[in-house]
Amino acid sequence: MRPYILISNDDGYQAGGINHLIEVLRPIADLLVVAPDGARSGYSCSITTQVPMKLNLLREEEGFTLYACTGSPVDCIKMAFNILLPRIGRTPDLVIGGINHGDNSSVNTYYSGTMGIVTEGTFQRVPSIGFSLCDMAKDADFSACDEYIVKIVQKVIAEGLPPYTCLNVNFPKGEIKGIRVCRMAKSTWIKEVAACEHPTYGFPYYWLTGEVKEYEPEATDTDRWALYHGYAAITPQTLDSTSYSLLETFKL
Repeated sequence: MRPYILISNDDGYQAGGINHLIEVLRPIADLLVVAPDGARSGYSCSITTQVPMKLNLLREEEGFTLYACTGSPVDCIKMAFNILLPRIGRTPDLVIGGINHGDNSSVNTYYSGTMGIVTEGTFQRVPSIGFSLCDMAKDADFSACDEYIVKIVQKVIAEGLPPYTCLNVNFPKGEIKGIRVCRMAKSTWIKEVAACEHPTYGFPYYWLTGEVKEYEPEATDTDRWALYHGYAAITPQTLDSTSYSLLETFKL
């Protein structure tokens, strides 16, 4: 039986990244795609609790089914595991978020709806991977990522991942020199809010913006360094956020 992969994203089901991913993976796996009906970037692990959600079947073909969900990226995965997969009678071999338009390295991991998908898939005890490209353009060229995506997907399906771990994979824009397995760089966002004034009525309004501040730009073992130097960055991540070094410290 062919592998079965559950896919979602945070850019919406019409985005170029997820549709490119579908094209790349259809030859090697059966796909269930449950994606938001519009852009949900920056939603991280948010869930919908105040309004009902809708799930709309858009395409159904041999080995490929596509649904649009009115909720968040994590809602899409919850809908798949709680509504769709029990009906289908299959368990996915892999959960994938992406391909995201824009990188999810370093601190971006924590804001990313793409990595929210991966987190939820990992909580469901299914190996999960996030794929992102450092290009936010709607017409971004994802083709350089293809061979790496196939190799990584096939390796994880064949070998699995330890419980409560996942992979965050980021690709540089343009030529890819190779792959680096990296730790997360230490960075943060600064100058994050632009204050504006309505040109006619004078009331204030605000846009989220910002720039990244690097705390260790010369460190060569990080995801940010790899991307800046033309390498794909694979960052294995764990969802166990316990600070084990402080367990003894705070025993009173």
